[in-house]
Amino acid sequence: MPEQKPAPQPAPDPYQSRPRRYVFLLLDRFTMISFAAAIEPLRLANRLSGRELYSWWLLGENGESAACSNGSRIVLDGGLAETQRDDTIMVCGGVDAARAATRPVLGWLRREARRGPRVGALCTGAWVLAEAGLLDDRRATIHWENQDGFAEEFPDVTLIRTVFVEDGNRLTAAGGTAAIDLMLRQIARDHGTELANRVADQMIHTSIRSEDDHQRLSIPTRIGARHPRLAQVVARMEANIEDPISPARLAIDADMSPRQLERLFARYLGRSPKRYYMELRLERARNLLMQTEMNVMEVALACGFASAAHFSKCYRATYGRTPYRQRGASETMP
Repeated sequence: MPEQKPAPQPAPDPYQSRPRRYVFLLLDRFTMISFAAAIEPLRLANRLSGRELYSWWLLGENGESAACSNGSRIVLDGGLAETQRDDTIMVCGGVDAARAATRPVLGWLRREARRGPRVGALCTGAWVLAEAGLLDDRRATIHWENQDGFAEEFPDVTLIRTVFVEDGNRLTAAGGTAAIDLMLRQIARDHGTELANRVADQMIHTSIRSEDDHQRLSIPTRIGARHPRLAQVVARMEANIEDPISPARLAIDADMSPRQLERLFARYLGRSPKRYYMELRLERARNLLMQTEMNVMEVALACGFASAAHFSKCYRATYGRTPYRQRGASETMP
């Protein structure tokens, strides 16, 4: 028999011959949990494989240290330095990301993005990427608390309300433990599902979420009541903040009488449908006041109020200050 020649081997990937490096840009008052949830899977992948599969570099605007939202500080490896094309840049956001989007930070991100690396964001870091124009015509996610303001400020970004989103070379994770799921996806892609699962086990992360999983608990879990009609009504309220639906219409659409709807809300939520709906609208208004530059009248209209005076009265009754004072107070919130 003729001697069989060995099958040709694929050319080695030059990027996999050395550790894949993640560059974490730590913004002022970034959230510790999302940063830790991203960097720890990389460390564990190295440990479990017995090889240095990943390395990381911590950068920040001042080049020395970055303050976390919990008050602690992280020592940095450097300032806004030049990165490599095969790096993955991850912007770590937290409190008041709009203020952290300084001109030096935005300029650095735009310059580095032109090299063609993967660029991602954790928590409110997506706000800074969007401010830099790096998410235009892309799908992205952000922490659910910031979604209202994000959608208003960046209409050219397709907001996806899931735990993480990958769109080409753009990665975004919603914050908190969502970064674990995003990084496990990267590890599985780079080195196989088995290693990713072992990393998840080490982190006691017993359910690896996909790009389709939503950030928040289901409505029945959040409201503490597993009543299908109640969940249906609350979902419609949440989806119709700008143009509120009357309680009578909500009741009819849920195949109930208004009186039955009143009793249902009183029993499970301790308030009337009208009051619950108002709280949802005011919560949305508070987020917009604190996260965007929309004026008070614009916020009022976006939350279903026909006049600034009525909006101000309702807002003050709930939060103890007018929307105008809330806008001022948000400047000094921790």
